[in-house]
Amino acid sequence: MTGIKYAWSALGGDPSLPGRVTTVTRAGTLPARLPVRRFARACVGVCALAAAELGARRTGAATLPGVRVDDGAVATAFTSERHLLVDGRAPVQFAPLSRFWRAADGWVRTHANYPHHRARLLDALGLPEDALPEDVAARIAGRPALEVEDAVYGAGGLAVALRSPGEWAAHEQAVAVAARPLVERGRPDTAHARVLPPLGAGATPLLPAAGLRVLDLTRVLAGPVATRTLGLLGADVLRLDAPWLPELPDQHADTGFGKRSATLDLTTDRAAFEELLASADVVVTGYRPGALDRFGLSPEALAERRPGVVVAQVSAWGAYGPWAGRRGFDSLVQVATGIAEIEGAADRPGALPAQALDHGTGYLLAAGVLRALTEQSYDGGSRFVRLALARTARWLMEETEETEEERTEAEAAHTAQDKAAESVPEGGGAYEGPDAWLAETDSALGRLRYARPPLSFADGPADWARPPVPWGSAPPRWAQPPGPKARADLARRA
Repeated sequence: MTGIKYAWSALGGDPSLPGRVTTVTRAGTLPARLPVRRFARACVGVCALAAAELGARRTGAATLPGVRVDDGAVATAFTSERHLLVDGRAPVQFAPLSRFWRAADGWVRTHANYPHHRARLLDALGLPEDALPEDVAARIAGRPALEVEDAVYGAGGLAVALRSPGEWAAHEQAVAVAARPLVERGRPDTAHARVLPPLGAGATPLLPAAGLRVLDLTRVLAGPVATRTLGLLGADVLRLDAPWLPELPDQHADTGFGKRSATLDLTTDRAAFEELLASADVVVTGYRPGALDRFGLSPEALAERRPGVVVAQVSAWGAYGPWAGRRGFDSLVQVATGIAEIEGAADRPGALPAQALDHGTGYLLAAGVLRALTEQSYDGGSRFVRLALARTARWLMEETEETEEERTEAEAAHTAQDKAAESVPEGGGAYEGPDAWLAETDSALGRLRYARPPLSFADGPADWARPPVPWGSAPPRWAQPPGPKARADLARRA
């Protein structure tokens, strides 16, 4: 199985339900040597399907709302950080020291967007704080790529040597990743699930996560994309960050829709966290595996204190293998796994047309949470869902290849869908740019241009109920239930 069927199976879903998904195909979206368009479509499709499934469960509907996946909306959302404008200003994507460098025997990719990562990179290379890119280039050029990788990681920084797909496949971490399912799912206990209040038949917009409380302890794209999606679907999402670790402003704006943002020191404000946890339905974490365990944030520890909670975790390399404790980002995973070589030219590595591992994993993580909530409503139990960018990369590289039978089936389905789409105003056809899927709104951060959400199912929300807020601007407590005005505003935006 490939695409939506494969991902839905990995999430434990009913194999008959992908038939509810209709695809609007658009040529020219997310062009790459790897099947990125199909991959992105599958990640968004299963997330929308999981939302429709939970919505049907909470409204008591006999059939699921129909799901529609438009390649144009998906491609725009997968590059949302590139389309963001804040008062007309385009965001900064990568800092000067976040790039490829030629080493003595190959290439190295570094990530130094955050000040502390930049400082650690320079320290590992023996360079002063005011070093320029040409200083870094000269220092790396004389050293083997793997030596640079080890030195920078040893100093707490981020650097990865370029590997071919074959070199990665032979690596211990790749072997550990390959032994795991795309979506790891578990049930730490047999607690009774909290009964979610019914939404009522005909609720518009249909918000499958309405009334749910989500603690968001994530950073850097994949996790924030997941929680941004849960916010779209009606959840009360409270993002928590350490006071001394501010998020990059543009990144925070792009992924902050549908959330509130607070700071909390887990070393000194444990009572405040426990109060939040006592009424949380979902906890999402995006730090490297084990980093939060000392605060009692492992799935088992959380389930013990909050029976029935859903815990979702995402990391770069996975919670296993020799690289389990390493930090990582989408760009670095692309380099390590061989994607950068596949997408590169003869004389230089390349990259996917989007940070597809981050975005794709984020939608899969949100889908895992939604499916866990649906399963809970039948048979209870706390749940955990775990994904890794490196495992998602393996799926993109190896498991999205279609068999001849599946290709024939897909072509027949697409032909039927294309005929059905002829009556839809935006139709199918070529991707002529992102404008049709961009919107603008005022916010406390300024006037924002942003990518609208790609999830689409019958009577579902068309946009977020709230724009992003300044980092750390909310108190660390849950929002009050929305009053009549807030509900009317939400309905008008949808």
